Amino acid sequence: MSRAVALYDGIGGSYARHRRPDPRIAAQIEAALGTARAVVDIGAGTGSYEPPGRVVVAVEPSPVMAAQRTVGAAPVVRAVAESLPFPADCFDGAMAVLTIHHWSDVVGGLREMVRVARRVAVLTFDPVVHSRFWLFSEYLPEVNSLPASQVLAPAAVAEVIGAHRVEPVLVPRDCVDGFNWAYWQRPQEYLDPDVRACMSGLAMLPGDLVAERMERLRSDIADGTWHTRHEDLLGLPSIDGGLRLVVRQ
Repeated sequence: MSRAVALYDGIGGSYARHRRPDPRIAAQIEAALGTARAVVDIGAGTGSYEPPGRVVVAVEPSPVMAAQRTVGAAPVVRAVAESLPFPADCFDGAMAVLTIHHWSDVVGGLREMVRVARRVAVLTFDPVVHSRFWLFSEYLPEVNSLPASQVLAPAAVAEVIGAHRVEPVLVPRDCVDGFNWAYWQRPQEYLDPDVRACMSGLAMLPGDLVAERMERLRSDIADGTWHTRHEDLLGLPSIDGGLRLVVRQ
């Protein structure tokens, strides 16, 4: 528990402000949960994607993250995915949203999800596609060497949970959930330290290194270098940033 807790206790202070649920991504997760009435949200954080109209129990190890949940949000159990304190088959559905790359035992956590729920929806990312992001390849390649970037491939996640399908989840150009790829068409957003602090990949790098590279980005935006280099992105309504929704029905 200590590594994940330490990370999110450190970066979670402004999480609720910048990591709001994007309605298009939320709709895809909601559809994947199907008719599940009782749902456990594992690695729930501030509860961004917890579906309304269902009975939800949240699992979150970080008190800083749990404290930002809104009044009336689902009750929180302080625990980790690898050791869920629930009996077998006690939920209709289990969900995990952009969290498995921080679990100490990903396979063990996924098996726990299957143990406690019949239907499972895991939003994760393809590390190969994810690593090609211009922010990483051009400014912060160190992100791709972090342990959290070496997540299980979606096909491997699907095998562990016995998934029926893997769906691509596109990132819209006006995405409101500030994860790493969210501002792929709005590079100026990465210049804000508060925005970067809510992206675990950037938050795990030395602050002075990130600040130095973002000054380079600032310069490239100001003189038009970035826009010339990425002219092909400017007209796209959405992009494949490697997000994948792995679904067991």
